[in-house]
Amino acid sequence: MARIRLHNDDLGYETNCFVCEPTNDSGLRIPFFHDTEASLVTAEFTLGTAFSGAPTMLHGGVTLAVLDEAMAWACIAIARQWAVTSETSTRFHRAVHVDKPHIVEAEVAEQTDSEIVAVGRVLDVRGVVRAEARATYTALGEAQIKRAVGLADDAELDSSMRLD
Repeated sequence: MARIRLHNDDLGYETNCFVCEPTNDSGLRIPFFHDTEASLVTAEFTLGTAFSGAPTMLHGGVTLAVLDEAMAWACIAIARQWAVTSETSTRFHRAVHVDKPHIVEAEVAEQTDSEIVAVGRVLDVRGVVRAEARATYTALGEAQIKRAVGLADDAELDSSMRLD
């Protein structure tokens, strides 16, 4: 299995991402990986009570944020497109517990020039699906990417920002 660590700074821009940025002291700081053989983005995480909703359970919005981040990384690493979430739906099968290890995984289900559909799931260490999501992402054009990373319209995108 070829497993590659995914870093925002490898893509030519800085971020303070709530889910994946390791220097965001208020964030989740979850490291994501691309399994190139399985065409899957994965991460292992254990989140504490600071992120709880109901007692002993991870807040549903935090669970959705983790799923969205995994699916967004799937757009970048697998579909090779910068994209933003345009629609998502999530089904919570069982509680995702605080202070317990979990795994999130995501893959690309469909892709066109303008849209990417990704699916993701949170599993416990026994492989039981706790939550699953399906989301549609709108692919960004070069001008939109420049605006998103704060570049002037006439600036050149760094070669690392070109995913194709």
